[in-house]
Amino acid sequence: MIKNQLKAVSRYSADSFLKYSIVIVFAFLWSCSDEAEYKDIPIEFKVPDNFPPLAYDLQSNPITEKGFELGRKLFYDGRLSSDGTISCGFCHEQQSAFTHHGHTISHGVNGLSGTRNSPSIQNLAFQSTFMFDGATEHLNLQPIIPITNPVEMDGNFSQIVTMMNGDKEYRRLFNLAFPNQPINTENMLKAMAQFMAMVTSSNSRFDKYRRNEPGGTLTQEELEGYAIFNQKCASCHATDLFTDNSFRNNGLAVNPLVNDVGRYRVTLLEQDKYKFKVPSLRNIEKTKPYMHDGRFMTLEAVLDHYSSGVVNSVTLDAGLNNNGNIGIPLAATEKTRLVAFLKTLTDNQYLTDTRFSEN
Repeated sequence: MIKNQLKAVSRYSADSFLKYSIVIVFAFLWSCSDEAEYKDIPIEFKVPDNFPPLAYDLQSNPITEKGFELGRKLFYDGRLSSDGTISCGFCHEQQSAFTHHGHTISHGVNGLSGTRNSPSIQNLAFQSTFMFDGATEHLNLQPIIPITNPVEMDGNFSQIVTMMNGDKEYRRLFNLAFPNQPINTENMLKAMAQFMAMVTSSNSRFDKYRRNEPGGTLTQEELEGYAIFNQKCASCHATDLFTDNSFRNNGLAVNPLVNDVGRYRVTLLEQDKYKFKVPSLRNIEKTKPYMHDGRFMTLEAVLDHYSSGVVNSVTLDAGLNNNGNIGIPLAATEKTRLVAFLKTLTDNQYLTDTRFSEN
């Protein structure tokens, strides 16, 4: 009798195991089939109503869900650097508007330091040149510069491609984002550009004011600051992007230890010496220190420079030399109002948006 019961239990267990195995195999095959048939979904890029047109060509460089996801993974992966620790996100922290908070200049592999402050990553899809000196004119190529820079990430693309090919998750994402294409540098850079192009800041209190949306109320002091800004600052920090994407010498005293000649490094034109790209002022409350070399720690110090610290030179921007009067005249009350206005450009949604965070 006991023998018969054991046979029954054994038969029941075998039947159950068989059914369970069939379910597992079926689920696996369904998953494989589902992923094999997956078609990457385009992400709609909606230009904010108060922004100028896009500069990034979405027709030639479409943004997709998996391309964006792959780009985000790459952005936060320290394995792109030679010592395996320095990712793009190391020097571009989201809570600081993707700048290196508190660091005058960027820090890279093996404790090495660069010569420039980490610029903010925001609204890059609306820009046509990148880096403080405009070293590249295409967002797809921009990551090459920090990745290969020996004092930043010091990365080697051949080694990076080998690493990605050996990583299961990278193989999955590349297959979904770029089906039937190899895991290579070109597709890697395309994915990183897709992520960076989507990192958009357009929901500050100022934006809501401009679009007449709820939450867009500015105080009298802020409105007065905005009027002063339009009168004295907007010629360079133009449009609601707060940059005209030009290169200008804003009268900073040259640091003789570095002698960073700015745009001249790219063009080798004398008229471009000590010119740097005009940065956007969005989220400026969160992006200190300021200037290309991070020499100023407060917004008040920046305004003091423009009112009384501008150094004249051959390439000084014409807007800072008014018939021999150097700088921008700013009374103490005007500075206070300007700072109040600039703080309305802080976009807390952008600073905390989980789409842009490391997952």
